[in-house]
Amino acid sequence: MTIVLALLIFIISYLVIMTEKLDRALIACIGGVMMLLVGIYDIDSAFLEYIDWSTITLLFSMMIIVTITSQTGVFEFVAIVVAKLVKGKGIPLLFVVSLLTAIGSAFLANVTTVLLLVPIILTLVRILEVPAVPFLIAIILSSNIGGTATLIGDPPNIMIGQAVEHLTFNAFLFNLSPIVLLIFIVIIGGLALLYWNKLHVTPTNQKRLKDIEAISYLKKDQVLYKSVGVLLLTVVGFILHPFLHVDLTSVAMAGALLLLLLTHEQYKPDDVFKQVDWGTLFFFIGLFLLVGGLEEVGIIDEMARGILYYTEGDLPKTALLVLWLTGLLSGFVDNIPFVAAMIPVIFEFQDYGMTNLDPLWWSLALGACLGGNGTLLGSSSNLVVAGLAAKAKEQVNFIEFLKIGIPVVVVSLLLSTIYVYFRYLVDFI
Repeated sequence: MTIVLALLIFIISYLVIMTEKLDRALIACIGGVMMLLVGIYDIDSAFLEYIDWSTITLLFSMMIIVTITSQTGVFEFVAIVVAKLVKGKGIPLLFVVSLLTAIGSAFLANVTTVLLLVPIILTLVRILEVPAVPFLIAIILSSNIGGTATLIGDPPNIMIGQAVEHLTFNAFLFNLSPIVLLIFIVIIGGLALLYWNKLHVTPTNQKRLKDIEAISYLKKDQVLYKSVGVLLLTVVGFILHPFLHVDLTSVAMAGALLLLLLTHEQYKPDDVFKQVDWGTLFFFIGLFLLVGGLEEVGIIDEMARGILYYTEGDLPKTALLVLWLTGLLSGFVDNIPFVAAMIPVIFEFQDYGMTNLDPLWWSLALGACLGGNGTLLGSSSNLVVAGLAAKAKEQVNFIEFLKIGIPVVVVSLLLSTIYVYFRYLVDFI
């Protein structure tokens, strides 16, 4: 009975969220509380096991840093410099923004990258008078694609790297970056064709951009130097965290607290907290509770173990099934708990005589990260972009994104299938 209740609450909540008729954070939290009320799990399990407070704290900390930094005009400055590099042309700008997002997401957490880039893009589209949605969708897709390439780019990769000792930063880069580069070119090229006629910048706006002095947007005071300094220091901390052995959340918290301390005379902490996107944070909490309900009753674990039963230990069949099942499910269910459930299952294949599990790990990483492009609920970075856009009155519609996201995932998985087959599996056929 609890399995049926958990599944029912999850499906109804997701369907209501997809309609966008009611506030998504409210619906997600109501769904999570319903899990509590019907006894799927207790309050201790909800708060201590299923809500990923590390992710929530990372987001909150970066929101504080971005909020204070945005007051200095530095994002407007960067936006105008980037736009001038491509002479204010829509399609070249789309490519540049996508490339910056992909590279940033490979070497930082993709959530951090979108938090830094979205304010810049929202500034640009207002100056150039072009629709924001194509650029926001490009950022979402690029963040998930770029984050696939490295150990620290996306949470599922971090989890896999922590579980498998020999899968180092360089191993991820060597094994996944070739296919990530191909997928990026194909997907962003297709996106440019899709929005070709919608990103035309008028000569008037191009001239307007040319006449703008980027440096005039900067507020040259102590806050500028302090906020940019702390932001750069935090980014360096993210890049070096595998060597410093300090997790991303601790680095972000340290940066946020340091910046609050350095700027408390100019910006009171209470005023900064009021500008934090609380809706996105509570939406994450609600989603963690919803997915936690499925995990508590064993649905996610059974789905993972079903792979083991279906493939009977055949490596090529297992690798491709892991790739596609993970990829398709990651668009609708947070990939973090699913990957957590899959890791011990893949280790079990050693009992079937498999000595080389690497094809399964790469399939799991590709499916979990690339599958996040399927829907707005597919990954943390998607939700952050949608939340920032909604705050700026630039709505990314769930269904509109779904129409783009599902084909993107299918194409990405098809390319990944060819890559995994010829690089890892052809010798086992």
